[in-house]
Amino acid sequence: MAIVQISRITHRKGLIENLPQLAGGELGWALDERRLFIGNGTLAEGAPVVGNTEILTEYSDILSIASTYTYKGDDAGYIAQTGSTPTNDVTRSLQDKLDDFASVKDFGAIGDGEADDTDAINRALYQLFCREVNEEVRRSLYFPAGLYRVSGTIKIPPYAKLWGDGADSSIIRYTSADGSTIDSYVARTADSLQQIGANIGNNDALPPTHIEISSMSFESTEEMDIFLVEKTTQSYFDSVNFKGNLLQSTLSDALENTACIKIASSTTVVTEQVTFDKCHTSNTTYGLFTNYNCHGINVTNSQFNTHYKGIVLGATPVNSGPRGVKIAFSLFDNISAQGIEIGTGQLNVSAYNTFLDVGNNFQGAGNPSSVIVDFNSNNNVSVGDLFERNDADDSVSRRIELNDTQNIAFENAALKMGNLEQTVGYTTTLGDNTGTFTTVFSLDTNFYSGFSVTYNIKRADSVRTGEIHATVGYNGNSPTFTEEYSESASTGITFNISQTSNTVSFQFTASSTGDDATFIYTIHKFAR
Repeated sequence: MAIVQISRITHRKGLIENLPQLAGGELGWALDERRLFIGNGTLAEGAPVVGNTEILTEYSDILSIASTYTYKGDDAGYIAQTGSTPTNDVTRSLQDKLDDFASVKDFGAIGDGEADDTDAINRALYQLFCREVNEEVRRSLYFPAGLYRVSGTIKIPPYAKLWGDGADSSIIRYTSADGSTIDSYVARTADSLQQIGANIGNNDALPPTHIEISSMSFESTEEMDIFLVEKTTQSYFDSVNFKGNLLQSTLSDALENTACIKIASSTTVVTEQVTFDKCHTSNTTYGLFTNYNCHGINVTNSQFNTHYKGIVLGATPVNSGPRGVKIAFSLFDNISAQGIEIGTGQLNVSAYNTFLDVGNNFQGAGNPSSVIVDFNSNNNVSVGDLFERNDADDSVSRRIELNDTQNIAFENAALKMGNLEQTVGYTTTLGDNTGTFTTVFSLDTNFYSGFSVTYNIKRADSVRTGEIHATVGYNGNSPTFTEEYSESASTGITFNISQTSNTVSFQFTASSTGDDATFIYTIHKFAR
């Protein structure tokens, strides 16, 4: 470096590779890297070390200089001990500290709703999870609050962990480029080389596994499926929203045939152990749809809103259809037809779900148009599901339809076991001196071929216990019944079965004794 002297201050300039040992207080300017240095001076002058010290400028690499980050945690009122002894703290560079997690913006995503972030997101996923199959390079990928517009499918590989600032804050929204072909999905699972579909696992790639996505949304302005979970194991979706573009007016049938969540398997790689917790689906034909053999799919604490059907399992089964799907503690509302429909598939459970405006073709209560929970194959269970649909609407279209002898359901006040339905014990008052037959309950002959009533009557000091077995009138036949009972003394109660059209009524008359009777009974109904 040449020497330049201004007054009594000296400084040098030149290339960084030619930077010499500067004299104490002497400045050196590296022209090629625009970096500034000052000489430390000698030890005799009091310098702690001989050498040059870089003076920070706008062109300094601060992260490489900050090499002694130490966690302190002094908000607790003391400085944490990070090393084996109080004087042996663990130190790291600021670069290492910041690399503990990655933001999708570190890879070029903008998140302003205008820029196309497809390549940036897929690049981040590739660099963090695909470039090396190595647990040391994997980092959770953070999506700061923003709207990330994409025009192509996001391919999510094994071990990917995506998280955002909230389902309504960090949003990936598909909007196709002008004139381009619309992709099949907004996002889908991929293997360790980001291969998808039939290519998953080719070239020794690892199938998708241990994927975690939380606190973000996947949406589309196009008519398409939102998310495909394919050949995936041990993966989790927590507080994730899935939203399509269909309006309620287009969801009275399956014509558009889109789904928020689709699940697919192959004969060699079965999707299993996938959990959706605190998720929300809306504005597609189906909330969740699969025909494939899949195991251990859990849907909990979630909401399905504004669909033709909420969840459909095994409508056209592939490889025996889904098994071991558990749907629990979730809310179904604004569903045109079935809330849950199982075509073919076994060992599936619907438990403690709430069904509001479901199966009414968006016409609200009082307009039942379809079954709410519909089982069409063996060995499925409904437990503790609750329905807004009342008994009058249930007589038109059932809340739960088992359609088979090997399914079980606990519905409102009834236990259904295949073609047998048993109610809980009811208690009612049989009034004194009725004069004519009065109806206790009615059944629809379209649903039932017969029933039995087990009962107990207490009237003053008289007690009567008995059973009535009845067949309903069908194809021009009249209803029939038999009764067996024993009583401590005459209760003065007489029963009768009458039928008008498709309504069969269980009736009673009571003599005049001055006392009403307490009637406790359970009904066993036999499905037609």
